[in-house]
Amino acid sequence: MKFEELKIFLDEKADQYNNQGFIENDPIQIPHRFTLKQDIEIAGFLAATISWGNRKAIIQSAEKMLDIMGNSPYDFVMNHSENDLRQIKDRSMHRTFNGEDFIYFIKQFNRIYQEHESLESLFKIDDSETNFLHAIERFRSRFLGTEKHRSHKHVSSPYKNSSTKRIIMFLRWMVRKDKRGVDFGIWENIDQKYLSIPLDVHTGNISRKLGLISRTQNDWKTVEELDLVIRKFDNKDPAKYDFALFGLGVTKELL
Repeated sequence: MKFEELKIFLDEKADQYNNQGFIENDPIQIPHRFTLKQDIEIAGFLAATISWGNRKAIIQSAEKMLDIMGNSPYDFVMNHSENDLRQIKDRSMHRTFNGEDFIYFIKQFNRIYQEHESLESLFKIDDSETNFLHAIERFRSRFLGTEKHRSHKHVSSPYKNSSTKRIIMFLRWMVRKDKRGVDFGIWENIDQKYLSIPLDVHTGNISRKLGLISRTQNDWKTVEELDLVIRKFDNKDPAKYDFALFGLGVTKELL
């Protein structure tokens, strides 16, 4: 397809899939159960962190974590007892994300929220930057700290050429603003023009099929390769095309 034809096609598909019906079968339904900003952030970050594998299983695992937190994530993070954490330690959460990891995240959230009202403060972007590359790395260093822990593997690093798909997806949820009711757009001080496409098997394969990218790996270099093309379609809201690419991948419409 020529540039204009491809833009029209992807705009149509983004419009088709970016609606509240998308929420029902997607992990984004987890933070949609809350209205308090901090609840949305915590539930969203946890759901995004475990977002690999079957979406139904991801949602079930996230619901398990919500249940442990009494369906009040922020209150639990700020007011849990040591006994609460002891009861979590040996529990299975989601695949390689276990009770020890869950406890680590709770403690890190507690520390962060004692210093900041919102996680947004940890993702601020400098005017000289073009995407979240350095912001994600700054977030990692502040959220994870310097002490080595097994849980660090659950927060990927773009500096190590990871696509950081789950963090980028979380950022889309928090930053992107429209009136469709899927993304929250509750981070008002970060411009959505910096967002990238969360690169996974679905979006990667469809992007290659459409000729948007040439690299065969789903890594950070490919995220930036896709950035260059997607932002030619819409440089103010590039992440809306995540709905198009993901929807096309899930429905196998192009096979």
